[in-house]
Amino acid sequence: MEESREDSTPLHVVMFPWFAFGHISPFIQLSNKLSSHGVRISFFSAPGNITRISSSLSSASHVQILPLQIPPVEGLPPGLDSTAEMTPAMAELLKKALDHMGSQVKTLLSQLKPHFVFFDFAQQWLPPIASELGIKTLFFSVFSAVSAAYLTVPARLTSTKESLTLDDMKKPPPGFPATSITSAETYQAPSCLYLFMSFHGGSCVYDRVVASMKGSTAIVIKSCAEMEGPYIDFIKTQYEKPVLLAGPGVPDPPSGILEERWAKWLGSFPAKSVVFCSFGSETFLKDEQIRELVLGLELTGLPFFLVLNFPVDDGKARLKSALPEGFEERVKDKGVVHTGWVQQQLILAHDSVGCFVCHSGVSSITEALVNDCQLVLLPQRGDQFLNSKLVNGDLKAGVEVKRKEEDGHFGKEDVCAAVKTVMVDVKEEPGKSVRENQGKWREYLLDEEIQKKFVTDLVNDLKAMAKE
Repeated sequence: MEESREDSTPLHVVMFPWFAFGHISPFIQLSNKLSSHGVRISFFSAPGNITRISSSLSSASHVQILPLQIPPVEGLPPGLDSTAEMTPAMAELLKKALDHMGSQVKTLLSQLKPHFVFFDFAQQWLPPIASELGIKTLFFSVFSAVSAAYLTVPARLTSTKESLTLDDMKKPPPGFPATSITSAETYQAPSCLYLFMSFHGGSCVYDRVVASMKGSTAIVIKSCAEMEGPYIDFIKTQYEKPVLLAGPGVPDPPSGILEERWAKWLGSFPAKSVVFCSFGSETFLKDEQIRELVLGLELTGLPFFLVLNFPVDDGKARLKSALPEGFEERVKDKGVVHTGWVQQQLILAHDSVGCFVCHSGVSSITEALVNDCQLVLLPQRGDQFLNSKLVNGDLKAGVEVKRKEEDGHFGKEDVCAAVKTVMVDVKEEPGKSVRENQGKWREYLLDEEIQKKFVTDLVNDLKAMAKE
């Protein structure tokens, strides 16, 4: 009798992502999927993020959103709750504020008594608090398995952090699986080395991630063995604990309709002819990169829709100074350059869009594949470099823009060549096989039975773990 009562109690989990929408969104997506299986969810975030979180949750979901108060930290303006509103320096101060939130979180957890807390990379202090309360913790990696395997495993640190060099970051850690990924380029190494830098006396990202993964009850990765099997296996051997798979995080079809001005403009071009280009809300290009990118898009002769974002309050003026003289006039009939938020999923789903030039964020790659858009990859930092290598190398489902090994410079010809490979030269190699592989992975991601099984299996794993 006791057993059946326990079985009838729904699982209750807390979601606690880092305060950046690139992190919050995968937690929302997982919440919607778990909620559809009757899992009860309490979602922690700062007050300023709650409206956006609420609008992204499924209407049928069993989710309550609980606000966390961000403690005052010198240099961090009050009321800024998301890294989208911050400079990189402020985002480091936000981590410092997060480190002072333990008692607040402990109080909430002791009241809620969930079975599990899904938590993010910056809360390495959480597992001991939850353990004291008898609550299990799940480190939810919003990054690809390949980036975790290359950058944030114990084997990565063979000596002290202080002695790490750029050459060290160019090489994979000892034991890294034999795949198409054999090294990082010289220009990519400084971004990888950032993970080992400490700010304001706080823990560096590497220490936070490794402590979080080591301290957790289990690790949950937003991926699948079909796409990242060798890297998932390497993570398992490195951390010697259960690694659960949430699946590659196929987005639900977007709700709403595309803004009329964009629907009208896109509708004036043939099917699969437009190149959409965007780097997300928190990846910024330098002026020189913007100039080469726009000239490269122009050189393709294809219609394009380019979204460029800039650090806080810098947009319109920076855009004007970055664009080459006379550019807007030359492309006015077949090119749009926009700064600010757009409905990315609805644009990618539009019939006329056939290619996505992006920064290789995991979500952007998945959205492109499911919407049958060819991928041209122009990564800008850390995990993006590895995601790009995965898609270009292991999966062979996209083309990376060619760059100089030393400084990462790319020219307009490099952008044009990459786009033409998948959009114009489609009967020749490598364009032909890239398009075939893109189609194969799209079919896999759109197989509802496969994707549903990831969630069913995860829920079953959680139920079994809750009884342990």
